[in-house]
Amino acid sequence: MLTNFKKTTEAILPGLLISVIISIVSQYLATFIPTIGSALLAIFIGILLGNTILNKPVLNTGTKFSEKTLLELSIVLNGLILDFQVLKKVGFSGFAFVIVQMGLTLFIAYQLGRLMKFNKKFSLLMGAGNAVCGSSAIGTVSPIIKADEKDKGMSITVVNVIGTILMILLPLLSSFLYQNETVQTSALIGGTVQSIGQVIASAKIVGGDVTNLAIVFKLMRVLLIVGVALLYGKLNLKETEPLLSKSDVEEAGTKKKKTASIGIPWFIIGFFLLFVLRSLTDLPSQILHSAETISSQFEIAALAAIGLRVKFSDIVKEGPKTMLYGLLIGLFQVIIAVVLIAWFF
Repeated sequence: MLTNFKKTTEAILPGLLISVIISIVSQYLATFIPTIGSALLAIFIGILLGNTILNKPVLNTGTKFSEKTLLELSIVLNGLILDFQVLKKVGFSGFAFVIVQMGLTLFIAYQLGRLMKFNKKFSLLMGAGNAVCGSSAIGTVSPIIKADEKDKGMSITVVNVIGTILMILLPLLSSFLYQNETVQTSALIGGTVQSIGQVIASAKIVGGDVTNLAIVFKLMRVLLIVGVALLYGKLNLKETEPLLSKSDVEEAGTKKKKTASIGIPWFIIGFFLLFVLRSLTDLPSQILHSAETISSQFEIAALAAIGLRVKFSDIVKEGPKTMLYGLLIGLFQVIIAVVLIAWFF
């Protein structure tokens, strides 16, 4: 056991240390160019180095750990930063916005995919990745629809690329449309951008209040992965048959197996436990300040890792048609979000 732990630690350390170093450098540089901010700098530096001198396989395990685990720990600690007053800003309208936004994204992603002659499974993966939470959603629904590795890999790459583009563009759009007003901006970013890390990075460009509320919108989407996975388990995936024509016999035979793989992510549970603790008790200010500081450091290191893992070669490999498909989904997501925000808020 100790030997395995040592090997795992040795595999994680190089990429983790690079991510931390980039986060420290980006925070230092941000003192000179605060309009850009440390979050965006961390991603840009990561992308630049990850495609040049730090394009090394030895870093992959550590950057993956930083992107996933540090970000999840950061989200858990955010539970101590928020309180019920924040949720009041979202309310029922916010939840309804998220459900309609997700439903329309799933529908359009699938219809666009079929129109562009992509297979059912790839179209469904693109829908889940864009509607819910990027790679995590794709990883959750892939075994449910029995997607092959090629479709899974393509969808993860394209969704991450589109998320990176929206991550940078949406703060500019929100500044133009909403003058960075907290609720509308948070809804646009938290309800549209693909991965949690990209949501945090995008919201941080605007400010702390937007970051906190955008996380709430995003966590609603992540929580609803359970509903998306259950829906996918009821679909007919045969290319020549209607999507909604699955028989009750087939559904009953696979329901137990498929629902067994669905669960609420641990970091959402941790977030809500700390959120309730913060809301119901009077915690010392030192604890709240420490949680905010540690969460911020974890976030920036995770964002540096996200940048390191964006590879230009992957973008080129997927080809123009696949990238166009992803761009169109992203465009429709933004248009739908803007319309729904005008309606709900």
